[in-house]
Amino acid sequence: MPIPLFDPQRQYAPLMDALGAAAARVLAAGRYVLGPEVAAFEQEVAGALGVEHAVGVSSGSDALVVALLALGVGAGDEVITSPYSFVATSESIRRVGARPVFVDVRADTYDLDAVAVEPAITDKTRAVIGVHLFGQPCDAWRLRALCDARGIAFIEDAAQAFGAARVHPATGSPAPSDAAPVGAIGHAAGFSFFPAKVFGGFGDAGLVTTNDAEVADRARALRQHGMQDGEARRLGGNYRLDALQAALLRVVLPGVEQNIARRRAVAARYDAAFCDLPGVRVPALRPDMRHVYAAYALAVPAPARDPLLGHLAECGIESAVYYRAPLHLQPANADLGYGLGAFPVAERLCTQLLALPIHPALTDHEVARVIDEVRRAAG
Repeated sequence: MPIPLFDPQRQYAPLMDALGAAAARVLAAGRYVLGPEVAAFEQEVAGALGVEHAVGVSSGSDALVVALLALGVGAGDEVITSPYSFVATSESIRRVGARPVFVDVRADTYDLDAVAVEPAITDKTRAVIGVHLFGQPCDAWRLRALCDARGIAFIEDAAQAFGAARVHPATGSPAPSDAAPVGAIGHAAGFSFFPAKVFGGFGDAGLVTTNDAEVADRARALRQHGMQDGEARRLGGNYRLDALQAALLRVVLPGVEQNIARRRAVAARYDAAFCDLPGVRVPALRPDMRHVYAAYALAVPAPARDPLLGHLAECGIESAVYYRAPLHLQPANADLGYGLGAFPVAERLCTQLLALPIHPALTDHEVARVIDEVRRAAG
C-alpha cells in the first residue's frame, strides 16, 4: 500500500461524527463568518498557546500580512528574514509594501542565524521575521532581545510549528517543559491551519497571536477591512476566518498534543535508524527546545538526494523537497537583486533536504517500511 506524506482522511476518521455535528451546528446557526464559533475558537486556542490574544484569519499567509500591518510595517520599510522558507514569508513582506532583507541560516538547525541579523539592521529596518521551520523553534528569545534593543518588531512565522516551544536562556533550564510556546515570544506571530500542518484544518485558515492588546485590536480591525466602530480607520482587507473552519478546528484542537506525541515518536525512530548512514544528517534536536516535526527533513548529500526521492516514489512512499530554490533565487524576488552565492547555506540545503512521511496516522509497519527503503537506497 502507498504511504502518503500526510493523510488527513485517516487521521481524522475517528472524529467524523464530532466534525459532522460541528458543521451542522454552524449551518443551523446561520453565522458563517466570524461570530461566536470564531470567538470560542480564539479563546480556546489562546489558552492552548499561552497567549493573551488570538485573532482568527483567513490563512497563514494572511496572518503574516495582518501581523506586519498591525505592527506598523509598510511601504519603504525593510524586514529581515530567512531565505530558506516557504514563499509566503517573503511574499507577506512584499504585500505590505516593504522590502525583504535576507540573512543566511544556520547549517545545523536551518533557522535564521541570529548572530548575522544585527549587522543587517539599518535605519529602514522595521521588523525581523523568524521562521520556526519544519516545527523546530528558531532562536526566538535572542531575536526578541535584539529587536527590543533596537526598537523594532519581532514576528514569529509559526505556520509550521503549533505546539513547539523554546526555553528562555535566562532560566538556566534545558528542559522543554519550562519552555515558552512559539507564538508567545514575539510581538506577534502567524500560524497556519493548512491541512498538512501539525494542527491542520479543512481548508485555508490562520491565526495571529500577540500579548499586546493594541496589536490585537488592530489585527481584528485589519481582518475586516480596517473597520472599527463603523468606520474604515485603516486600510485592511478581507482576512476573516469562516465560522465553519473555526468549528471544525475546535473539534481537532483537543487531540493536537496526542498527534504531536506521535510525530515525535516517529521522528525518534527515524533518528535512531538513520544517524549512522554515511553522509546523512538527521534533524538537529536541541535540549532547550520542543520540536513538533511538521516535517521530518533528512539531509542527504546532493548527488544522492534526488535518486533517493525517485527510489521512494517507486516503492510507493511519498516524500518531498522543501525547498528546491531559496527565496532570494525565486523569480518573484529577482528584482531584489540577490544572486547565486548570496546565501550559501540556504542554497546548499535546497540541494540536500528530503522530507519523509511523519503524519500521526502512520502505523509502526509503515514507519518500518520507510526506514527499510531509505536505508536500502542510502546505506
